[in-house]
Amino acid sequence: MAQIELKRVHGDFGFEAVDANGHTVKMDSSPESGGQDFGIRPMQILLMGLAGCSAIDVISILKKQRQEITDYKMVVNGEREAGKEPSLWEDVDIEFHIYGDVDEDKAVRAAELSINKYCSVAATLSKAGAEIKWKVIVHPAE
Repeated sequence: MAQIELKRVHGDFGFEAVDANGHTVKMDSSPESGGQDFGIRPMQILLMGLAGCSAIDVISILKKQRQEITDYKMVVNGEREAGKEPSLWEDVDIEFHIYGDVDEDKAVRAAELSINKYCSVAATLSKAGAEIKWKVIVHPAE
């Protein structure tokens, strides 16, 4: 069982969450909602979790296929439901930027496997109704 501890440490809505290994994340509400921009918004952490989860999958798959990855980046954009409480992620767009001597077909297949099969965060968001769209951009080694 995973456990985190959350403490208020800054203003009304500035929190630090700590996992059992001592890793810390700072969170806050938006300034429009009374926050002080102390940390990441909790809903943004879901998108960060999606990126991290999928990145681990994609890089693991490509390494097993002996692809030479020299760098890696993801850009994730999300749109939440308008005028609803709670406001869930409705549309999520992901760009996978993979750098190195990597076969594009293998990179696309790795991303597809991650989003549709392995990434638990993607599955969680999908089951909550989010539509996840993605594309892979391979930047060849120079």
